[in-house]
Amino acid sequence: MEQDLSPRLKILVVDDQEANIRLVEAILAPQGYEVIPASDAERALEQVAAGPPDLILLDVMMPGMDGYEVCARLKQNERTRLIPVIVLTSLSDLEDRIRGIEAGADDFLSKPFHQAELSARVRSLLKLKQFTDELEHAEDVLCTLGLSVEAKDPYTEGHCERLALYSVAMGRSLGLGPEQLKALQRGGYLHDLGKIAIPESIINKKTALSEEEWQIMREHPVIGERICKPLKSLRLVLPIIRNHHERWDGTGYPDALKGEEIPLTARIIQMVDIYDALITARPYKPALKREQAFSIMRQEAEKGWRDPEVVEQFITLMESGAPLVGLEKGKPGWLANRTSSRLT
Repeated sequence: MEQDLSPRLKILVVDDQEANIRLVEAILAPQGYEVIPASDAERALEQVAAGPPDLILLDVMMPGMDGYEVCARLKQNERTRLIPVIVLTSLSDLEDRIRGIEAGADDFLSKPFHQAELSARVRSLLKLKQFTDELEHAEDVLCTLGLSVEAKDPYTEGHCERLALYSVAMGRSLGLGPEQLKALQRGGYLHDLGKIAIPESIINKKTALSEEEWQIMREHPVIGERICKPLKSLRLVLPIIRNHHERWDGTGYPDALKGEEIPLTARIIQMVDIYDALITARPYKPALKREQAFSIMRQEAEKGWRDPEVVEQFITLMESGAPLVGLEKGKPGWLANRTSSRLT
C-alpha cells in the first residue's frame, strides 16, 4: 500500500479545561487530525503566531481574555483572518451568538456536543478552507507571473514592489477603502501581467518601437485582464490592469476612456508607473531626478494626458516622504502580509 505523505491538518483547541481538550482530541485524532492544545488565550495566540493551524476550536468562557476577543483579534489580522474558527460554548442566548458573529466566528457548537456533529462541522470548514487556500495559490501563481514579467527587463528590478507601496500610500491619502487599497496592492504586481505574452525583443528594444510593434505592445492590458478574469477575488484589480494606459483626454488605450471614465485606481497606478519609469534608468534613457520627473508629469497633465488633480496630489505625497518609510523595509502589502507566501 502506498504511504500517504501529505501533512496532517492541524486543529488548535483552546479551552481552560484540560478534560474538554482531551475529549476533542479523542474524537478528532483518530480521524487523522493533529490536535494542538492551548489552555488560555495568550497561549493560543502564541501557537497561531508560531504556525497558523488549519482550524481553531475556541471556548468562550476562559479566564482573562475570553474567546470573543481572541476570535476578533484573529479576524482583524490579515495573516490569520482566513483561519476558520468554531466557537464552543455552553451559552445559548441569542445575544451570545450575535457577539460571536460580530467577532467573526465561522461556526458555533453548543456544549455538550455530539461527536458526529463536531466531526461534520470540522470537515465542512476544512473543506471550505481548502478552496480558499487554492484560491490564494492561484493568486500567488499570477503574482509570480507578474514578477517574471519584471524579470524580463533588468532595468525594472523592484518596480512592482515600488508600485504596490506608492499606490497604496496614494490611495490611503485619498481616503480609499480597504478593498480598493488591496486592489492597488495587487495591481502593483499584476498591472503589466499581459506583457508575459509580448516578445522580449519588443519589451527590451533600445530604440523606438515601430507601429507594428506598438500594436503588439498595446495588447498587453487586454491580455492581462483576460488572464486574471476567472478569479472573482481580483474583480477590483481588472480595471487597473485594463485601463492603466488610458489618457485623461481619451487618447489612451485600449478603450479610449476619457476623464473620470478612467477608474481612479487605474489613474493612481498609472501615475506611480510613470513616476517610477522616469526616475529609473531604462534602455532608452537615463534615470531622471525627482524634480525632473515632477516637471514632466505636470507637462503631461497640461497636454491633457493625465488627471491634473491626481498628479498634484501624488507630487505632494512624494514630497512629504511618507511612502519612502515602508520602502526601506522590503516587500510591501500583498506579499508581506500573506499567511504562507510562496514568494518571500
